[in-house]
Amino acid sequence: MNKYSLATNFINRELSWLEFNQRVFENAQDKENPLFERLKFEAIVSSNLDEFFMVRVAALYDQVDAEFTKPDPAGLTPKDQLDKIASRAHIMIREQGNCYNHSLIPAMKREKIFILKEKELSYKQKMFLEDYYENNIFPVITPMVVDKSRPFPLVVNKSLNIALLLEDKETKEEIFGTIQVPSVLDRLVEIPSIEGNKTFILLEEVIRMNLDTLFSGHKILTSAYYRITRNADLTLDEEGAEDLLEAIQESIKARKWGNVVRLEYESCMSKTLLKILEEELEVSEEQEYEINTPLDLTFLMKLSNIKGYDNLRYPDIKPLMKAEFLEDKDIFSAISKGDILFHHPYESFDPIVFLVKQAAIDPNVLAIKQTLYRVSGNSPIVEALAQAADKGKQVTVLVELKARFDEENNIHWAKRLEKSGCHVIYGLVGLKTHCKVLLVVRKEKSGIKRYVHLGTGNYNDVTAKIYTDVGLFTGNPYFGADASAIFNMLSGHSEPKSLYKTAVAPINLRSKFLSLIEKEEENAKKGIKAKIVAKMNSLADTGIIKALYKASCAGVKIDLIVRGICCLRPGIPNISENITVRSIVGRFLEHSRIFYFYSEGEELVFLSSADWMDRNLDRRVEILFPVEGEQAKEKAKKILHICLQDTVKARMLKADGNYLKVSRGRKKALDCQQKLYEIALNENYIQAEREVAITFQPITSEIENE
Repeated sequence: MNKYSLATNFINRELSWLEFNQRVFENAQDKENPLFERLKFEAIVSSNLDEFFMVRVAALYDQVDAEFTKPDPAGLTPKDQLDKIASRAHIMIREQGNCYNHSLIPAMKREKIFILKEKELSYKQKMFLEDYYENNIFPVITPMVVDKSRPFPLVVNKSLNIALLLEDKETKEEIFGTIQVPSVLDRLVEIPSIEGNKTFILLEEVIRMNLDTLFSGHKILTSAYYRITRNADLTLDEEGAEDLLEAIQESIKARKWGNVVRLEYESCMSKTLLKILEEELEVSEEQEYEINTPLDLTFLMKLSNIKGYDNLRYPDIKPLMKAEFLEDKDIFSAISKGDILFHHPYESFDPIVFLVKQAAIDPNVLAIKQTLYRVSGNSPIVEALAQAADKGKQVTVLVELKARFDEENNIHWAKRLEKSGCHVIYGLVGLKTHCKVLLVVRKEKSGIKRYVHLGTGNYNDVTAKIYTDVGLFTGNPYFGADASAIFNMLSGHSEPKSLYKTAVAPINLRSKFLSLIEKEEENAKKGIKAKIVAKMNSLADTGIIKALYKASCAGVKIDLIVRGICCLRPGIPNISENITVRSIVGRFLEHSRIFYFYSEGEELVFLSSADWMDRNLDRRVEILFPVEGEQAKEKAKKILHICLQDTVKARMLKADGNYLKVSRGRKKALDCQQKLYEIALNENYIQAEREVAITFQPITSEIENE
């Protein structure tokens, strides 16, 4: 084993993810953030943990059950990982509870926002809730008991429940009961309060106040809330699935009933109730999490959206759009003048929507082809694609049905597009299609011309307002040829014989990245300046990490901006002394992937849909594409430069796996997200507020005139 492969040189992927969630949590703790933004971060921490347990932790339990003992690159077996995860997660959840109880709740009270318990209610409020319960809650609830004739019920994944220990008033027999808190009802129940106050009680608290109405003939000995997380990482046999759409619909249903991987319970739960749940749900002590706050803090997201408290939120950032871009009125003309780089959410997502909308009604557009991975619930792009098909355009859409936890939404849109006459592709067997490509084929005076959009983020108008992503418009015929080849690969299962500009996973993306890294290594060995700057969501691929270690040892200066998982250890003597890693977790989710290589002064800049993870390089369809226009390239370089200057939201990864705040020294405080927006404001942009007014109209082409 060479020195680059030693287990001590790697950080475990799952533990690294937990440290990312810790950085999210730090934003909930940060009193410099507006209160409602802190509530959002607290909710995101809980939501993140749910998915982590449902997928990553569940997969480790599957490995243990299969007696798989091979260690990961960091030297940890699946059982080792589960032990360390449990230890770290318990600490995180305790800290989260302390933040909620001792910081967020008092801060809300100072703003006259209250979440009350039964004992804090006034007589008037109790009378209101008595009526509310009888008319709104009681008709929906289904109380259940477990006895000789009624087995323990199937508890739904992520549902909130009330466990009870009952005593039959006649036989004195103890019986277990359970109630699922209805998810169809609002969990936050607003109740009357004095003017100027906003007062709520949680739905489960109202139900517990009225338990005697549900179990007549029984004495309620004790009750407590509980919640389970099930294995949702269900394997889909694509080869054996004749109808992929139907197979995925079935797997979504099965997700509700996977093995339990976590039990959360109220801190006041009696030992008797806990023992019953342990036995019936088949959970071990390490899978149990005692909670001293309301269970499932994701309700704080809804609380943060109540009206009338704009002073408790970040100031609005209106997406911007280049004035000259709007002045063209014809989007095809604007793209033909040169490559255009967009940086969301600082710059509007509207031009991508406009391109599809104009293509849908332009008589000279012959075909539209697009990949869709995660789209919004009311997607204007999907509607425009459907409209294009209605008008007789050749519309091909690849909808990735295997986008985890977005399957139902994507199935809905796939059916909608098919009904409109679009040719819908469901991806490739064994591969997720994660690349972001939009191709418009148009007949013009000079012949057929292709217009292309390539991006780092999903074609989702909602997340484009809260994720940082970069996209490129181009009329370059070489990009057009590559886009056509990629769609032929997706629809016809044919491997592209040659690509002019792009690299595609799983064909040659890994080798392209490795060759770019190795080129910098070779230059450093020759004494030539060598530098790499790479921004991504996650870095976990061992092959890429080893290549970076080798380049570092050769003298290449490497700056990595990795928001989430990072399995590389920087600062190891004689291994990674020339590598820095920073993570930026702020108002917007850093989602863009930008790669810079000095390349003997040529300064190559690439954008990609892929992170440096083995799944992206080997098991997904991804693209890497160069930024070549001078203005576009300078803009991408500036994004990297500003991110490297952040002294507010950035955290530096140390060799021991811990993240620390950037040492500011005499530097001014710089929040890169705020700075990038300020830069956009100072350039030739206008606010894209008039979404209805700002619409591109098709022009009468010269061909049509002829």
